[in-house]
Amino acid sequence: MFFVDTLTFEGLGNRSYLAGGGGAAVVIDPPRDIDQVIAAAARRGVRIAYVAETHLHNDYVTGGLELARVTGAAYLVPAAASVSFARTAVADGDTVAVDEGLVLRAIATPGHTPHHTSYALEDDGRAVAAFTGGSLLIGTVGRPDLVEPRLTERLARAQHASAHRLADELDDEVPVLPTHGFGSFCSSSQAAGDTTTIGKERTANDALTLDVDTFVARTLAGLEDVPAYYAHMGPANAAGPAPVDLTPPEPADARRIAERLAAGEWVVDLRSRVAFAAGHVAGSFNFEGDGKLATYLAWLIPWGKPVTLLATTPEQIAAAQRELARVGIDRPAAAATGDPAGWIRDGEELASFPRAAFADLAATRERGAEVVVLDVRRASERAGGYVEGSVHIPVHELHGRIGEIPPGVVWVHCAGGMRAAIAASLLDAVGRQVVAVDDGFDAAADAGLTVAGS
Repeated sequence: MFFVDTLTFEGLGNRSYLAGGGGAAVVIDPPRDIDQVIAAAARRGVRIAYVAETHLHNDYVTGGLELARVTGAAYLVPAAASVSFARTAVADGDTVAVDEGLVLRAIATPGHTPHHTSYALEDDGRAVAAFTGGSLLIGTVGRPDLVEPRLTERLARAQHASAHRLADELDDEVPVLPTHGFGSFCSSSQAAGDTTTIGKERTANDALTLDVDTFVARTLAGLEDVPAYYAHMGPANAAGPAPVDLTPPEPADARRIAERLAAGEWVVDLRSRVAFAAGHVAGSFNFEGDGKLATYLAWLIPWGKPVTLLATTPEQIAAAQRELARVGIDRPAAAATGDPAGWIRDGEELASFPRAAFADLAATRERGAEVVVLDVRRASERAGGYVEGSVHIPVHELHGRIGEIPPGVVWVHCAGGMRAAIAASLLDAVGRQVVAVDDGFDAAADAGLTVAGS
């Protein structure tokens, strides 16, 4: 008998896996906060015998090295990956015995990176699961442009060949268990669905249904911007990440929060966008704790800039600290919890700005009011339609381009409200008069706004 347990990390759009038999298990692509992996193994009553990486990750800091050290497991890393630590190098066709009758076999699947390796879990010689990392995903593949621009087309062609190799070597019923593709920007396009098999991918995945030239052209045309923090993840993983420190940050009172802001540091309010708009510390930024916190905060913040976290409860601070550690933002400078009235000094007032719907924007325009409409979606989203006359600056570029926004009241929108709230907080912090449109973009046309380009 074998088992496969999935550990899901929604903020980053990734998954890790614990797989094994009655006595021992292997962990595939573990997160940096390894305590939950150890807890999963304890619930199963198994020993972690192996830790396996499919590749050097570009979107998060791995916990593989530390997990192997703590558990005494062998650390399997593709042989062609250049790393600065001791590991068990694995090459195409290498196998390890995970448990009685249970074998893990390495399958070279370059494309997402040149050294990318997938793993087939075999039970008595029959493949029962394929851990495909950033190779074959659900309805798509891992993006091939994260290593070196000159290699992108070559890696895209390798992705096509790797997908075909997996489909050729594995039976249709074998589950495909990727690391990326659940909202991760490591995916070349957004994955569809939650589970898949080799057979399903054979009929639905562009890498398996298109010829190589068409696949490469379509893949390269659909690539989005690369999150800025990715530049730091690969080197950190190659060097060998330090153990994570999740002890609570130092508490910050109103005076210290003001000092942090005065020093030009980032003070990040994790509360909901509704609560933030109603009242917040002037100069603070709003990144909702239950949104894609790690992706967008790590993308926007100048790398290495100290960050102070504000939230309602200590549990929210702890959850955010854990998620940020996964992308290398290791130690918040300080943190404060409770009511925002306690985050400002005597005599100061909380800042606020209005929220609205697209119908409110339409009514304001009908009254003849001069407003600036700012679209902070990605270029691929805007290509599907945009509010006529709107200014376009993707949210991840906004911090460095605020000066390009025309004067006037700024009505900022995205596709659903989360990114608009981030953008509104950035604008509010520099003194711009702002309205956050907290509405689905589909409502724009319904409200009578002219949607061009659709």
